[in-house]
Amino acid sequence: MSSPTSGQVLLSSPEKDLKGEDYDLAAKEATESNAASDDGVPALVLTPAADRAIVWKFDLRILPVLAVMYLFNSLDKSNLGNAKTAGLEKTLGLVGNQYNIILSVFFVPYVLTAPFLGILGKKLGPNRVLPAMMFTFGCFTLFYRRGELARRLALFYAAQSIASAFSGLLAFGVFQITTGSLADWRYLFVIEGACTVTFSAFAFWYLPQSASHASFLSAEQKELAYYRMQTDSSSIVNEKFNLRDSLTIFKHPTSWLILGIEICLGVPLQSVQLFLPQIISRLGYDTVKTNLYTVAPNVSGAVMLLVLAFASDLTRLRFPFVAAGFLFTFIGFVIYAAIDVENQLQVAYFASFMMTWGTSAPSVLLDVWYNNNIAHEGRRVLLTSIAVPLANLMGVVSSNIFLNQDAPKYIPALATTAAFGGTGFVLTLLLGAYMVTDNKRRDARQGKVDLRMVSTEELRDGPAADRFRWFY
Repeated sequence: MSSPTSGQVLLSSPEKDLKGEDYDLAAKEATESNAASDDGVPALVLTPAADRAIVWKFDLRILPVLAVMYLFNSLDKSNLGNAKTAGLEKTLGLVGNQYNIILSVFFVPYVLTAPFLGILGKKLGPNRVLPAMMFTFGCFTLFYRRGELARRLALFYAAQSIASAFSGLLAFGVFQITTGSLADWRYLFVIEGACTVTFSAFAFWYLPQSASHASFLSAEQKELAYYRMQTDSSSIVNEKFNLRDSLTIFKHPTSWLILGIEICLGVPLQSVQLFLPQIISRLGYDTVKTNLYTVAPNVSGAVMLLVLAFASDLTRLRFPFVAAGFLFTFIGFVIYAAIDVENQLQVAYFASFMMTWGTSAPSVLLDVWYNNNIAHEGRRVLLTSIAVPLANLMGVVSSNIFLNQDAPKYIPALATTAAFGGTGFVLTLLLGAYMVTDNKRRDARQGKVDLRMVSTEELRDGPAADRFRWFY
C-alpha cells in the first residue's frame, strides 16, 4: 500500500509518551537528522510536537462527533426503561412478557447486521457507514495509535453512561407533561429520535474516511498521520479488506477467549442500560423521582470509566482494569440481591452505583486490549465486528431475565447478571495471566524486546511473529 505522498517520514523517537526535556531533545535530534532521502526527495519528520498537533486535531474534530453519535445510539436504547416506568406497557396493551419479547426482537437485527456493516465501513469508509447506522468502535483504530486508544475510547463510551443519565433527566422533565395529546412517554421517543436523525445528517457530511483523508489536516500532516498509524497501530494502513485472510484471526485461541469475555460483559451492560429504572424503582419512589434517581449512578459510571481508562493508559496495562470493572459489577448485583432493599435504601442505592461502575469500563478496555494486539487492520475489523455485536446480543438474555413475574425484587435476574460478571472476572484474569506468562516465555527464548522499537509492520502475523509481545 503506497503512502499518500512521495516523501519519506522520519520518526524522531520511538517513545510515545515523551515529556518535558525528552520532547525537546527528541525534536532537536529529529531536526538535526537527515533532511532528505537518498534520492533527494525531502523527508518529513514526525517530531513529538508534530505528533501532538495531529492528535490534538483528531481530539477536537473527530472525538466529539463520534461521542455524540454514540450518545444518541445509547439514548435510543436507554429510553425504553424510562418509558416502561411511565406506563408504556399499559398504553400499548402489553401483557405478560410481551415487553421482554419486544426488547429481544430489537436486538436480533441490531446484532445480525453489525458484522456486515463493520466490514462495509472498512470498504466504504466510516464517514459513509457510521451516519447511516450511528454505531461504531473500529473506526477509532483508523485515527489513534495503541497507547492513545483507551482514554479516547473512554470519552467515547462515557457517552453511553451520560446518555442513560440524560435520558433519566429528560424523562424527569418530559413525564411532567400533562396537557399534551400524546402519552408522556411518547414525547421521549419523539424528542430523542429527532435528535438522532438530525445529527446523522451532519455526521455524514462532516466525518473523514480515514486519518490520511482528513480535510482539516494539511498535506504534510496527512502523510505524517498515515505513517504514525503505520508505525504503531496497523501493519498496513488503509489495507484492502480480505475476508479469507482476516478469518485467520480465529486460529488464535485468545480470540475465542475474548469472545467469551464479551459474552460475560454483555449481560451486565445491557441489564444496567435497559433495566436500571426498574432496579431503582424498588427503592419505593414515584415514577418521576425514580427516573431522576437514575442520573447519579450513570454519571458516576462515566466518571469511573474515565478513571480506569486513564489509569490503564498511564500504566499501559489493560487486563487488571478490565477485571476491576467485572468485580464492581459482581459486587454491586450481589449486594442488591442479598440485602433488604426497603430497609437499607442507602446501601441499595450505593449498590446501583457499583453496577454502573462495572459495565462501561470493561467494554472500553476489553475492546482496546484485543485491538492493541492485532496489527492487521482486516483481522482487527473482523474480530471487532463480531465481538461487539456478540456483547450486544446478550441483550436478548437481559431482556428475558427481568420478568414482570419476578418484580419488584428481580432476584433471578440479579443473580444471573452477577454470575456473568463473576465469570468475566475469572476469564479476564486467566487471559491476562496467559499473556504475561507467554511474554516471559518469549523473552527467555529470544531475549527481551523493547516494544517501542518494534514497528507494527513487523507484527502483521500476530503471535507468529518473532518479536511479537502481548500488550496486556
